[in-house]
Amino acid sequence: MKRSEINAILAEADAMMRRYGFTLPPFAYWSPEEFKANAAKARHVIDARCGWDITDYGQGRYDEMGLFLFTLRNGLQGDLQRGGGMCYAEKLLISKENQLSPMHTHVIKAEDIINRGGATLVVELYGSDDAGNFAEDRGGQVMCDGILRDYTPGEKLSFAPGESVTLRPGDWHAFWGEGGDVLIGEVSTVNDDETDNIFREPIGRFATIKEDVAPTHLLVSDYAKWLG
Repeated sequence: MKRSEINAILAEADAMMRRYGFTLPPFAYWSPEEFKANAAKARHVIDARCGWDITDYGQGRYDEMGLFLFTLRNGLQGDLQRGGGMCYAEKLLISKENQLSPMHTHVIKAEDIINRGGATLVVELYGSDDAGNFAEDRGGQVMCDGILRDYTPGEKLSFAPGESVTLRPGDWHAFWGEGGDVLIGEVSTVNDDETDNIFREPIGRFATIKEDVAPTHLLVSDYAKWLG
């Protein structure tokens, strides 16, 4: 993806979040230079990979397969290993109309996926085999707003604003917006996008960036290069 395209997506996403009453924390609006100057104080933000995240899953077709994310807060894997401390994470996501987030599951993370506003959120579900692998012939059970619901293999569940689904490790899922763009909330156990996203197809998690202009704000995938 071109950096100019990413800068435009950031501005568009920020405007949508504000329309639905969500204002990001101050560090979201730091320039790269401000982030460098505040890196020591922002060590947890950097280590927990909080901040802006845009992916086309390495496919170069963002409008067809992609996702905008902002990680508001996140614990560390050490918290989970100790069984105490900051064992949670929270994100805002935007799934554009018919923009696929491809089939995947998580080994550790359980998550509530919440339609925070906009159009309809569609979640396609499959179960796992006994080894946790994708199972085309297996369904399962999920909670929708705390109510247990059975799903058949490949069933597409629709969620209006305010509705949610709880997904646990082994629930294979893909999702997209239907009828327009959707603002999504995610509340989960500690989030690790480096190792805990298991995709059905061999695709990447982060975009490759062509630096045609300077970044307005750093993405989490920029931290290693820009901040060390």
